[in-house]
Amino acid sequence: MSTVKGEEKGVIMVTNMNTDIFEVIMKRRSIRKYRDTPVEDEKIQKCLEAAQWAPSASNKQPWHFIVIKNENTRKALADLHPYGRFMKESPVVIVVLCDPHRHPKYYMMDPCIATQNFLLAAHAQGLGTCWMGVAGVDFERDMKRVLHVPDHMSILCCVSLGYPAESPSSSRRPLSDMVSHEQFGHD
Repeated sequence: MSTVKGEEKGVIMVTNMNTDIFEVIMKRRSIRKYRDTPVEDEKIQKCLEAAQWAPSASNKQPWHFIVIKNENTRKALADLHPYGRFMKESPVVIVVLCDPHRHPKYYMMDPCIATQNFLLAAHAQGLGTCWMGVAGVDFERDMKRVLHVPDHMSILCCVSLGYPAESPSSSRRPLSDMVSHEQFGHD
């Protein structure tokens, strides 16, 4: 990636990236089947750094990430999550926590943005992911117990991470179905 300094003090504008961000956004898919290949620590670190730099209300960054490689822990999480059985096969699981002590109002929203950055960074490096929601579900308390998560924190989601063993396709509703101009319902 090459950058140039902008006119204003401290502004950096990206002029050339190795991977087009729009391509990464539009081609990322949820992966539920993984190859039996370990994920390099450097790639995990890059994903975490991308998450770290997500926008955050008042820059409070009310998130924490637990990186899980241990097979028994991944299996325990997979056994608890009815839609996350494939966590047993993914070489890594990231658990995203929300911390209301860091921001009492936006502690649930900001970690969502950080997770999206993580997912996109993973895809840009050839890795597959799948987000599995946890916040507010019956088994969240059990997951918190397995991971020794403090009572005041919530588990937003689990993210499986690994080299994809599938290439699913996807579609989206037309923009005209989800965009209004000036007020709801106007084209």
